[in-house]
Amino acid sequence: MFGKILVCLDGSSLSEQIVPYATEVSRRFGSRVVLLQVLQIPSSLAAASAQGAENVIEEELRRLSYEAHQYLEGIAAQMKDKGVPAEVSVIEGTPGDAIVEYASQSGIELIVVATHGRKNIGRLVFGSVADHVMRHSFIPVLSVKPEEVKE
Repeated sequence: MFGKILVCLDGSSLSEQIVPYATEVSRRFGSRVVLLQVLQIPSSLAAASAQGAENVIEEELRRLSYEAHQYLEGIAAQMKDKGVPAEVSVIEGTPGDAIVEYASQSGIELIVVATHGRKNIGRLVFGSVADHVMRHSFIPVLSVKPEEVKE
């Protein structure tokens, strides 16, 4: 039913709470998993680019991409240990749009994403990547609201 599942992670412990759900769905359907992280250029770097410091942005993006790959590879290894074929992908863009575009162009049959549960003003200011994906994708979306971890 779901040959290829896209698991959207942002590096937070909240988003990682979707991994067990994706693992179980993958195991039940014999699906392959793509772990995805979207890198969004911080506004401070965009300002540096406007001032002619493109090499600063390129270097920072290389660093962020490397860190994202390392992070995703660690999660992929855990999934592979559980018998789930997993690969990683790191792309640039605005998270909601990038996820929808990647999924539509990559043969994805299910998108798994965490809602961070922001309320009122937080949602107004930050928006919701999960909400954007659900509204703009024609691919089924499994949205999981993670539990807030208190330390």
